[in-house]
Formats: sequence, structure tokens, C-alpha cells
Amino acid sequence: MAEIVVSGMRPTGKLHLGNYHGALKNFVALQEKYKCFFFVADLHALTTAYKQTEDLAANSEQMLIDWLSAGVDPKKANLFIQSDVPEVSELNTLLGMITPLGWLLRNPIYKDQLNELLARKYAGQLKGDENTPLAERVKGLADEDISVYGFLGYPVLMAVDILIHKAGLVPVGKDQTAHIEIARDLVRRFNEIYKTEDVFVEPKPLFTEITVMPGLDGHKMSKSYHNTIDLGEDIDSVRKKVMSMFTDPNKKKATDPANPDGCVVYAFHKVYNPDYKKRCEECKAGALGCVACKKQLFELMEPQLTAFSNRRKIFENDKAQIVQIVKDGAQAARASAAVTLAQVKKAMKVTR
Repeated sequence: MAEIVVSGMRPTGKLHLGNYHGALKNFVALQEKYKCFFFVADLHALTTAYKQTEDLAANSEQMLIDWLSAGVDPKKANLFIQSDVPEVSELNTLLGMITPLGWLLRNPIYKDQLNELLARKYAGQLKGDENTPLAERVKGLADEDISVYGFLGYPVLMAVDILIHKAGLVPVGKDQTAHIEIARDLVRRFNEIYKTEDVFVEPKPLFTEITVMPGLDGHKMSKSYHNTIDLGEDIDSVRKKVMSMFTDPNKKKATDPANPDGCVVYAFHKVYNPDYKKRCEECKAGALGCVACKKQLFELMEPQLTAFSNRRKIFENDKAQIVQIVKDGAQAARASAAVTLAQVKKAMKVTR
């Protein structure tokens, strides 16, 4: 039997190229080798955006359309919406009962996300300069909106997503192992308290290649920074964005030598251009101007983006198919989750 892989994304609407190269293309590859559960993490979205739920359902649908358009196949992987599997919430309650508060307070993911959220909200009030650690720059800033139980406890919910399907592998980047450490710790604690080793599988990281795409301005591609190229975006809009990309400010003329490191256009060439190393040398030698470089980049990107847009239109025009896919996926996910939940309740002696 193939090993089980679980991964999810928070629904923020249509995805962008950073999402695709950072995670989505790995979904497509993983479904060929493993039994995969890919879910729309709408409950996770509530941990930081519980007041902004008016677009939650629409955003979930749009993200699913992007998954399908990218090649995630419901015949090869189970696709579902997290809240459609109530067993997840029940197991979250049960495991929350045995999770030490100190684990959550010390969790680096909690601290990092808290600091990032604060930094976005209080951008004009940050202390120090960009060389000052983010944790120091946001110190003293209060945020009642995310000082809630759900935000503090979301690592338990994340662990439940993994453990409830007995996933042995969780796709992460090499710098993201903290994402699954609390799941591993919870397995050990549960086993110790309830004298069993038969309920959960202790997950291991499945290191996947993560391509970090810069935004148009050189910062991380993020909707929060308004610097994205969206999947399915109008091709003329994409052309304009490519032509506006940040390049080496020291290159004044087309024949000036430039430094491709830090150039957004070159970062995209590394993804879309098989001869990106040659482009690097041309850039350093001043053999090509930035405008010509951008035009060639767009020509490389256009066929892939157009093909994606065409596939996306097919799914956009068949909403009934989307509904059936998530219905079938939820049914499969609930069947998987019910087995684990029954075992947990028996071990904890909360079932009759």
C-alpha cells in the first residue's frame, strides 16, 4: 500500500505563481507516487481571519479550480474542504486536552506568523530598520484581533490534519520541519498517557523542492504586498506586469553590465528559461538590455500561462463538477478519519 501524504492550503482565492511553484506543482507530482489527501484549510483561515468570512466559500472554490487546472486529479488524490470533515474538529478537541500550553507558546511557527501579521498591520510603526530582527521590530505592538484561542491552538489543528489520516509523510521544505514537530510530539505524548502505539503513525518530513518566486517588486510574492502574477490572469495584464518588473538599478543603458543577483527578471528566467545560465552571463557582460530580457521572459511564460487559463475556463464553467469532486473527497476523507477517531476515543475511554 502506498504511503499516505497530507497537505493543505488556506483559501485566499485565486492562487498566484508563487503558490504554484512553491506548493501546487508538488501536489501534481506527489499524487503519482502516494495516496494523497489535499484539503482546503478553511478552518485554518479562521484562526487569523475569523471576521472576514464573507468570501471564504468563494475563495475555497477558486482555489480548487486552480488545483484542478494545474493538474491535481481527483481520480488520483482526495480533494476536500477541511470543514466538511467534522471528525477533524472532534479530534482537535480531544488532542487539545493533552497539549501542554508551553508547547504552543514556544512554537516558532506561532511566533513567526504572529510577528508577520503584526508587521503587516503596523508597518508604519515598526522599530529599528530592516536589519533589525522582526521579533524586535514588532515588540510591544498589541493585536487583539489575533489574541484568540484559535490562533494559539492552530498547531494542534495542523497536527490533527496529519494524524487523522495516519499520514506517514508530510511535504515540507528543509527549513519547515517545525510544521510537523508538534504532530510527532503529540503522538509520543498520546502513546505515553494512554499506553498504546497502535493509533497514530508518527509522521516524517517529505522534503520537496520549493521554488521561491519573488514578487514584481523583489519582495516575496504575496497578495498582501500586491506584487503577484495570478494563475489564470489576463495575458495582457501579465505582459504589463513582466515589463514592470524590478531589475538592477545600476544598469542605466542596455549595454551596461549588470548583476543578475537580486533581479526579479532573472529569478523568473531561472524558472522558465532552460538557458538561464547563459542569460546570467549575457547580463553580466551587458550583451542584452533589460527591456529585451523582459520581452523574452514573457515569450517563455506565455504558452504555459495561456494553457493554464484555457484549462481554468473549462472548470469555471462546470461548477457542478467542482461540487461533486469535493463531495466525493469529503466522503473518502471522513471514512479515513472515522477509523482514527474511533481508535482515539477507545484509547481515551470516552466512547461507550
